[in-house]
Amino acid sequence: MTKIAAEPLSLLRARTSYKWQTYPADVLPLFVAEMDYPLAEPVQQAIIGRVLASDTGYVAGPDPVAAAFTRYAGRTWDWNPDPGDVRITTDVSVAIVECLRQTVPVDGSVVITPPVYPPFYELPLEAEASVVEVPLLLTGRGWQLDLPAVERAFARGADALLLCNPHNPLGMVHSAETLRALADLSARYGVAVISDEIHAPLTYAPNTFTPYLSVSDNAREFGICVTAASKGWNIAGTKCAVMVASSARTRLQLDSMPAEVSARTSILGLHAAVAAYDDGGPWLAGVLASLTDNRRLLGELLAAELPEVTYHPPSAGYLAWLDFRGLGWGTDPAAVALEQGRVALEPGLKFGRLGAGFARLNFACSPEVLTEAVARLARVRETSAGGDQP
Repeated sequence: MTKIAAEPLSLLRARTSYKWQTYPADVLPLFVAEMDYPLAEPVQQAIIGRVLASDTGYVAGPDPVAAAFTRYAGRTWDWNPDPGDVRITTDVSVAIVECLRQTVPVDGSVVITPPVYPPFYELPLEAEASVVEVPLLLTGRGWQLDLPAVERAFARGADALLLCNPHNPLGMVHSAETLRALADLSARYGVAVISDEIHAPLTYAPNTFTPYLSVSDNAREFGICVTAASKGWNIAGTKCAVMVASSARTRLQLDSMPAEVSARTSILGLHAAVAAYDDGGPWLAGVLASLTDNRRLLGELLAAELPEVTYHPPSAGYLAWLDFRGLGWGTDPAAVALEQGRVALEPGLKFGRLGAGFARLNFACSPEVLTEAVARLARVRETSAGGDQP
């Protein structure tokens, strides 16, 4: 297995994506969830091949990516959904909105579990539903779903729950036991569970990712999986996501969506996803090896240069949830990091009230960039130590 090295800044700054066009060149962008690695060759060739064939029209349907995804799920998680139960759309956010439109009545309510991916606050509103916050619990065993509070929300009439599994920004992988308990509550109260599993391919050994629909009949009866190759293989801009049903109820919900939900999928994204799922395994293993090194390096750098910052290495993904409260940088340490250190982090408050004093850092970069970023933050700390804290 060959580790995949991040591209140099000289090449990265030529990219036109959001990550590289938002800030001036003196800022190290470690905020949005894009990786700095070169694209997997099978994915490159799949896209190039379709362009050379002038095959850039409308998608004919989900069959190619449905088959590839189910093959990947079987190999990776011993989960074998029926390819006939897979539908497609542009991205996971669209998938969530469209699933909520089918499972939640107008003026219904959707449970989210902060601190959580910021669009989770917005997507229910797009589906004409309200948001019910049930914050995660921080226990001696780490963060976990507050199942008693989830049950209270269900009993009060919530219509759906958005599950982030693995959880962004914490990198937490929910246990099979927790998922089964959630599914039991879902069935008891007739509440839909939309499980966003986009970060699942980036799970670090020895942690084990468990697909929600694999845990029980109750999960399959009321649950829908939404996911994509976009995070694992860094192809968000190609626009192809999948939705998976496993019961008569959820199949009907997916099939009740307007035809345009599927038709808007990019044909290039579809073929990129097929290549990722079928042939992108060696590349993904190389990326995970590099991310494993960076996950450890970040901990070492923080311990040596910013010991006041608390960091728990994620079990999945390349996003670090950093607690800056020990530095006294206020409720928005990302603002301090940007203004004084020229390091762009994702503000913790975007993830909910529990994010005050936190920031999210993307470590899918070169070790040199990561080292420089922490060094810059450490210099801000040294400068502020002589006077008032920022």
